[in-house]
Amino acid sequence: MKLIEKSLVSGLLLTFLLTLTGFANNCENLSTKVLRLHILANSDSAEDQALKLNVRDKIIEKSGDFLNTATDKASAQSLTAENLDNIREIDEQEVQNRGYRYPVKVQMTKMYFPTRNYGNTTLPAGHYDTLRVLIGEGKGKNWWCVIFPQMCLGSAKNSAAIDSVFSNSEKKIINSSENYEIKFKVVEWFYALKGAIYSWLN
Repeated sequence: MKLIEKSLVSGLLLTFLLTLTGFANNCENLSTKVLRLHILANSDSAEDQALKLNVRDKIIEKSGDFLNTATDKASAQSLTAENLDNIREIDEQEVQNRGYRYPVKVQMTKMYFPTRNYGNTTLPAGHYDTLRVLIGEGKGKNWWCVIFPQMCLGSAKNSAAIDSVFSNSEKKIINSSENYEIKFKVVEWFYALKGAIYSWLN
């Protein structure tokens, strides 16, 4: 198939998916306003999983020191990037204090996440800017939350700040559950098809 024909077909498919529901657009907009935290344990052993949670608690505690001044996702991302070395040192110290010698890798990246629930919060599938922490080999189960706006357990949750970040339609998505289950599946299907089209064109 000629390149121009492929482009037309892919364009029509993506247009169809995007216009299928405004829900997909709201989900995509939401993902641009969020900075996630993603931690991978060294392994799935009970000890390594407990260590992951210890590191999590330290990150949530210390990230508040600089993220409290963030006014939007861009400033939160910039502040986090400036503090990567500090975050890594804090994590490594916590690992050593717990009696382990695992290396810790900390980076800012963009990752695809399927729809995930965190307490009473639901985040739809999408590509999110993320503070990613790998402990040791990073082969264990992961843990995630949202560090901007500060929605992690134990964070000083500021509802006024959350209100200023998200639109009413986005807040409905975040606070939803089974009501949007089918629509969340549509969004995941959209990203899967989008990736397939990209691979096909390349």
